Amino acid sequence: MGWIETQSGGYTVSLDGSEVLCRNGAGRQLKQVPPKLKDDAVVVQLRQLSEWLQRHERECREQVDAWLVRSLPVPVELLARVWPDAVWQSALRDLVVAPVAEDGAADMARAGFLRDADASRGLGIVDLDGDSVRLDCATVLVPHPVLLDDLEDLREFAVELGVEQRVEQLFREVWRRPEPVSGDVCETYQNGRFHQLRHATARATTLGYRVRDGRAVCPLVEDGRPLEASYWLGADYPDAEAMTGGLAWLGEGGSRLPLAEVGPVAWSEGVRMAALIYASRVVEDEEEALR
Repeated sequence: MGWIETQSGGYTVSLDGSEVLCRNGAGRQLKQVPPKLKDDAVVVQLRQLSEWLQRHERECREQVDAWLVRSLPVPVELLARVWPDAVWQSALRDLVVAPVAEDGAADMARAGFLRDADASRGLGIVDLDGDSVRLDCATVLVPHPVLLDDLEDLREFAVELGVEQRVEQLFREVWRRPEPVSGDVCETYQNGRFHQLRHATARATTLGYRVRDGRAVCPLVEDGRPLEASYWLGADYPDAEAMTGGLAWLGEGGSRLPLAEVGPVAWSEGVRMAALIYASRVVEDEEEALR
């Protein structure tokens, strides 16, 4: 944006992304906004705008991530409405999308990288053959990478196209459920030690997960069924030592699902949550660090 005169001192200010810039009366850009301009009305307004833009960007990315993680069909009309917003467009551009048929099934054979959204012309994509085409459908799925066939080939193709996804999709780490599997608790990420419980809970919240009743939780939807992944962190005092417990998936009413009934997206996202938190545990030796 352009330069705006402040109400004092002949300074002008501007906003570059989320940073407020300042020039003095001679037109020289300063390293920082002078302290005396802290309460200037124009500077305050720009900082409020910067905070709103950062919050807007975060909320857009979180919403798109929720569509992906919860396998929610997204109306094309909605995408067309938000597409003119540069922040929304940045979050959506180059995501792999697939048209959803009337029976609710996603046609993965017609999937492609999202490049445009228009209310009258539909979605413009680069399909998996490298051709620019339009999708004529009412809703699309933003598929989780665990659902994509030939994921490694898609990743290589994305690199060739110069794809840069602002929301992790193709290059999101995936975990596939081992076979056979039994019981209702995954014990792979148990016994991760933290000097203080607050360190574990802070790691979880920093990653965007909720913490409730001593557990990090990740709300999910699999085949239209709501559930959540739940990873035990501890329920002692915040400054007490903590040891992580098991990872479970809870269905309606909070009952544990048998591991054999956990779907591919829910499994991948639940294990992803546990693995990311577990990675910050206290590591005593190199052998433990490799686990």
